[in-house]
Amino acid sequence: MRFADGPTTETELYVAAPPQQVWPLVTEIMTPSRFGTELQEAVWVDTGGGPCLGARFTGRNFHPARGEWETTSTVVDFVPERRFGWAVGDPEAPSAVWRLELAPEGSGTRLRYWAQMGPGPSGITALIEKMPDKEEKVIARRLGEWAANMSATISGIKETVEGAA
Repeated sequence: MRFADGPTTETELYVAAPPQQVWPLVTEIMTPSRFGTELQEAVWVDTGGGPCLGARFTGRNFHPARGEWETTSTVVDFVPERRFGWAVGDPEAPSAVWRLELAPEGSGTRLRYWAQMGPGPSGITALIEKMPDKEEKVIARRLGEWAANMSATISGIKETVEGAA
């Protein structure tokens, strides 16, 4: 697994509520900070402050190995009650792409969270350049961290939505 290949990870679960009940938490950019450990805060950059294609938000992140940093993301995939995706950094060469997908399933929703590294440089690029022989291990570890936070986020969405029903 190499960074240049655009490694991905994903997680999914069933939410016992229809997509229209899940959607507001999916598009609330602070939701991952409520349930995960890395994103600390997210704020809409553009006036109007809401999710739509082309909207931008700034995220403040923390990781014990890296400290604190900020990113600006752009919404690049927006289909109401179906998909919400954003590119981190330059939308033409993002450091990462993230997407939440909702699919009706029976009386509920299949909620899927997907992410891809690159193709643009990211926080781990310099580490890989310093230790190219450890690239696969670095990527696997980072994808594992992403997957844990993604799983916590969609589990939190599930618990919140089902608890409100």
